Amino acid sequence: MMEEIIHLDKQLLLLLNGSESLFLDYVVLTLTNAKTWIPLYLALFYVLWKTYRNNWCEILLILAAAGLCVVLAGTVDDTIVKPLVARWRPTHDPEIGHLVDVANGYRGGNYGFFSAHAANTFSIALFFSLLMRHRLFVCFMVAWSLVNCWTRIYLGVHYPGDITVGLLWGALVGYGIYRLYCRITLPARYDMRYLSVPIVVLCLTFVYSLIRATIITWS
Repeated sequence: MMEEIIHLDKQLLLLLNGSESLFLDYVVLTLTNAKTWIPLYLALFYVLWKTYRNNWCEILLILAAAGLCVVLAGTVDDTIVKPLVARWRPTHDPEIGHLVDVANGYRGGNYGFFSAHAANTFSIALFFSLLMRHRLFVCFMVAWSLVNCWTRIYLGVHYPGDITVGLLWGALVGYGIYRLYCRITLPARYDMRYLSVPIVVLCLTFVYSLIRATIITWS
């Protein structure tokens, strides 16, 4: 049974991985880069700052909770789970590595189970979605996480199974940290005027990835 699941996982990866478009390659390489999303994190900080009106105790508590999401979701994965499970990334897999479409030589580290990108982004997306509870904001945050997941499959550095487990672990961490936060303090009401800022930043970031890919492709 497990062998059949692993085989299906590999076949699905080969079906979804890569494309013939150099333009799309560079869009994905931009979106998968953690530095690309720094403006989003600053926009989320802006929402906290405007909501709490310089109540730094509350702001720091939320930042600590978000940091704990990253530590439990991604750092535990990278330092414990990946070395322990030692499942090859598709790009390094002796069985199918030669079939994987690689973009600009990007192959990632040796091991890929489970996806830290999926766990990190979904834990943050779920934590802030539960915290701020506005439907449009939630949709954009979940979309942000899923786009990050798609980039990892496109680049061939994670199997769909790696992504699925990463999302499940990220959901568990994000929800758990939110419940812990609620035991310490009462969440505030967030104004949609402020939440529109990270939404706009997300849209502009996607536009930036398209413009950057266009410039690189034409140069």
